[in-house]
Amino acid sequence: MSSGKKAPGVTKTPFSTVLIANRGEIALRVIRSAKAAGFRTVAVFSDADRDARHVRAADAAVWIGEASPRKSYLDINRVIEAAKASGADAVHPGYGFLSENAQFAEACAKAGLVFIGPSAEAIRRMGDKAAAKAAMEAAGVPCVPGYQGDEQDEERLAAEAEKIGYPIMIKAVAGGGGRGMRLVSQPGEFASTLRSAKSEAKGGFGDDRVLLERAIVEPRHVEIQVFGDRYGNAIHLGERDCSVQRRHQKVIEEAPSPFVSPELRARMGEAATAAVRAIGYEGAGTLEFLVDGEGRFYFMEMNTRLQVEHPVTEAITGLDLVDLQLKIAAGEPIGFTQEEVRLDGHAIEVRLCAEDPDRNFMPQSGSVAMWKMPEGVRVEDALESGSVVSPYYDSMVAKIITHGATREEARRRLIQALDRTVVLGIKTNRSFLRCALAHDVFARGQATTAFIGTHSDELLAGKREHAAELYALIALLLHLTEMPPAEGAGVHPLTHTFPVPMRFRIDEETIAATLAYQRNGNYRVEVQGQSHSVTVERLAPDHLAFAIGGVRQKLVFARNGSTLMLNWNGDDVTAEDLTRTAETSAESADSDGILRASMTGQVVAIHVDGDDKIAAGQPLITLEAMKMEHAQSLRIGGRVAEIMVKKGDQVASGQVLARIEI
Repeated sequence: MSSGKKAPGVTKTPFSTVLIANRGEIALRVIRSAKAAGFRTVAVFSDADRDARHVRAADAAVWIGEASPRKSYLDINRVIEAAKASGADAVHPGYGFLSENAQFAEACAKAGLVFIGPSAEAIRRMGDKAAAKAAMEAAGVPCVPGYQGDEQDEERLAAEAEKIGYPIMIKAVAGGGGRGMRLVSQPGEFASTLRSAKSEAKGGFGDDRVLLERAIVEPRHVEIQVFGDRYGNAIHLGERDCSVQRRHQKVIEEAPSPFVSPELRARMGEAATAAVRAIGYEGAGTLEFLVDGEGRFYFMEMNTRLQVEHPVTEAITGLDLVDLQLKIAAGEPIGFTQEEVRLDGHAIEVRLCAEDPDRNFMPQSGSVAMWKMPEGVRVEDALESGSVVSPYYDSMVAKIITHGATREEARRRLIQALDRTVVLGIKTNRSFLRCALAHDVFARGQATTAFIGTHSDELLAGKREHAAELYALIALLLHLTEMPPAEGAGVHPLTHTFPVPMRFRIDEETIAATLAYQRNGNYRVEVQGQSHSVTVERLAPDHLAFAIGGVRQKLVFARNGSTLMLNWNGDDVTAEDLTRTAETSAESADSDGILRASMTGQVVAIHVDGDDKIAAGQPLITLEAMKMEHAQSLRIGGRVAEIMVKKGDQVASGQVLARIEI
């Protein structure tokens, strides 16, 4: 138990200016609490972030390099130099980038900077999954059976996997965030899966060592938020349930867990605080556990930093975790006891990501035409209309958090908040998140780590309600926005009194429509065999007020050339005007034998050589974008005629990578 009291002989480390060694919404989150506590703040930025919101929000800002993370945010020397140049005497690493880098913590200490986080020794010890597991076993914390030895040859690892028993998990020893993590269901899959995990681990962490663990079937992922100070105090702030995951990356988090009883919470909390005391941990940290259906819990890893999902803990405890980090780093005690921690209500967070669920969650980059976050709920974001989502950084662009007296109230509020979220210009997982929150299994609090995999077809079904009405509105809006309304007019006067043919593409489907102006702002639109009467009440540069089917409504939109982007009924839609484009017969996407990049990213592996014979679907080149690897392949087979890129190249979406002869 924490006494919250000071101990004699402990040195304080006061500071006045905090440099935030991070970017985007993470930096903004830290800046907010640091300013509220009276600290001067310093931002750092790369070429990609010169005009970013976090740069404008800080009291000072320092350029640290090119857009590439390795040449800016991950460059320890440049960050330290920025701190010195700006007069900072403390560094907050945020989460991601250098936040769990022991070398960075050491460099800060060597430069006389207070590192707002645990010691380099603690980061190193708990960042190595094998060492962390050994430390937890020594502290009496339950661990998953497995192998974390130094012998890393394929034969030894395969033998250990047989001893453990399938299914097993392969995990990067130096990893995190799901990178270098793979599930292996049977022995025949082990060798290829191991090579893939090691490759991703090497690329992401510079270390291809892995450990093996028995896979706990359909567990819950439950983590305990802990704090320790230099006086030996340790507390926990309850648990967060992070079971809803995709590719081992969290999608939805909530606190408290709908599965954890007060008795289980007490046991897990005691194990977590015992671990904090055992390693002399200082600052914020999270112990992550797998919990089976019987309530048995097993240690997975410790994150020696603030978590992405910390807002849900703040919502139910009323604490500012960044403020607590700052106080502990300055040498103050935690300041309250375990008995004083109270959990109030329920909070849920979703991670809004720039990705396309319909294309296997392919990362998206590009310009944001419209960015409107919901009001009345907590939102952590850093974008705005006109911002550019870079391919160099994580795909998460916002966190949306709701709090309610009950779990159901928080869930309803979050669904409503997602319906009010507008992101035009890039695809996001917003609709996917809404479907997950509305799913009966999640609503009942029964989601495990198997939730998305089990129900993916339902969550990705993407059934669009009122599709015919939507198509009618798109046809009308494409026509209206082609000729701006006359000065002083609220409604565009359609000069044609005869039917106007329209044609546009949406979701790879070509839609034909016919519209005609009637009178008093009324239009008749024929589409897909249905006739719709639409009354235009006001056309503004970014929204249309109208009535359809006797119901008055509004939609927001942005237009860029032939591309129309709109949000209606909570649905973000992009349509391409084909009215003046000649119709052509569609060709098979791969029939020309050209492999094109499916995203903007970096070439991290080339799996074939010239003249190699390949099969349909065989991986040819692997790209890395937004911290994840994506294999590029063709749906046809043939012979490799030419490879146009080399490992390390940065490529744009649609760029030709290779050519095969069919």
